[in-house]
Amino acid sequence: MNDIRRVAVRGLIYKNNQLFGQKLFNSRGDWWCTPGGGLEYMESLHDALTREMIEETGVKPVIGRLVLVQQYAAENINRPNEKENLEFFFLIENADDYVAIDLNSTSHGTLEVAEFGFVNPSEKNMLPAILQKPEFINALIDQQPVIFYTQLD
Repeated sequence: MNDIRRVAVRGLIYKNNQLFGQKLFNSRGDWWCTPGGGLEYMESLHDALTREMIEETGVKPVIGRLVLVQQYAAENINRPNEKENLEFFFLIENADDYVAIDLNSTSHGTLEVAEFGFVNPSEKNMLPAILQKPEFINALIDQQPVIFYTQLD
């Protein structure tokens, strides 16, 4: 069977009521996401998140608690065999280190990231859409249990 589940990790960097976001060059439409990406073969979630965050921002993350798990149907024209995505979102505890980022010091940042910075998630088209909802920010701040967000329609 050629159906593939892609597993990815993302960092949630929250500071002063804003979430660190990125608008990627290859995005279709005007949407933003948080830094992260797919796991390599037999790579742990934490190792993958550390690698991805350094590749895209040049900053080594201090990884905190798991906040959100998202499961959704894949629609990536660059990876046609993917049928499903599973993403794990972790709180990044060293938010101050992400205030002044130099993409030129990264291995992937200038290739992938068109815009970045701390933004009000309700004012940007952030994916997943739950990142734009006030109840998500409240759960992030109040350290509520992990949110499971599914979009398989």
